[in-house]
Amino acid sequence: MIGDLINGTFESLGSVFILFSIIKLRKEKQVKGVDYKHIAFFTIWGIWNLYYYPSLDQRLSFIGGILIVIANVVWVSQIIYYSRINGEE
Repeated sequence: MIGDLINGTFESLGSVFILFSIIKLRKEKQVKGVDYKHIAFFTIWGIWNLYYYPSLDQRLSFIGGILIVIANVVWVSQIIYYSRINGEE
């Protein structure tokens, strides 16, 4: 149970830190120093975790995983969008 609590906390806090990147990118409307490919990889890994955590009966990790996947999907979508409208892609 303590492992699930710690991992779930890391997952949840990760989504908060990604939210800072989402807000900054929305404000600046320019992609700087970030490539969508590595974020897409971690998004896919997060989607895998949404299957994996329940198989381990890790409910808190699953909830944190949902939050981080949502944040990553929003962030990678923004990166692709702003890269295209700014002619960077």
